[in-house]
Amino acid sequence: MTVRQTPAIEVARPASVQAFDPLSRPQVAERWQSNVRAADADNNVISILDMIGEDYWSGGGVTAKRVGAALRQIKAETLTVDINSPGGDFFEGVAIYNMLRQDSRPVQVRVLGLAASAASVIAMAGDALEIGRAGFLMVHNAWVAAIGNRHDLRSAAETIEPFDDAMAAVYAAKAGVDRSEASGWMDAETWFNGEKAVEIGLADALLEADLETKDEGGSASAMKRVSQALARQGFPRAERERLLREIHGGERKAAADVVRNADASWIADARSLLDTLKG
Repeated sequence: MTVRQTPAIEVARPASVQAFDPLSRPQVAERWQSNVRAADADNNVISILDMIGEDYWSGGGVTAKRVGAALRQIKAETLTVDINSPGGDFFEGVAIYNMLRQDSRPVQVRVLGLAASAASVIAMAGDALEIGRAGFLMVHNAWVAAIGNRHDLRSAAETIEPFDDAMAAVYAAKAGVDRSEASGWMDAETWFNGEKAVEIGLADALLEADLETKDEGGSASAMKRVSQALARQGFPRAERERLLREIHGGERKAAADVVRNADASWIADARSLLDTLKG
């Protein structure tokens, strides 16, 4: 059973509620670049690079059934989930979220482009969530399609209130904010770019590639080598990125502490790299 502290989402699918069609929203359609893919995919990677739920028109879509099959097939001790999705079926997203959350292995989520609507819920299942600097998380209230008189419409609104509350609880738990604040994000249909998502706590770090900058002094290469040295010592990616940000920003104390406590096999190399960055 997972040790993650994210809350479970317990909702049942009402027959009268239909899935959100993300591409019917111009803002979503414009920001989703369906061609965004990871450069390389290891054998422990689950790719969610399409609409959530089965797309009956194209035959595509990412379903809980497909993700469940991938989880059973992957034998690695850790899981990576790459996301670039405009969202879609809320209930398929909830099922995928719960599958990832209940898996006993550490889960790393990487938002390569867009994680909107139901896809943003899935992203919250990770132990660590990384996002591209130019990536986006979008959160909003659940959508329905309702037909009928005023009583039917009122009933439909009441039906989806628990769904919104469940999503707000998940976002709030991830960001460490009150549920009311997360609900406000959803009410406003809020878009968070990569840096903002990290700032408010919905993401843990930028993708490693976004921490590397080109300059004449070659500090980008040195940063990469420091990251690789930390990785060899078993430091999680999110912790490596935090240290690299501190180094890049001139806050070298934390990095120096790591160097002092590290194994002798790479301590000299790390000190040399830190001196390079200082220059």
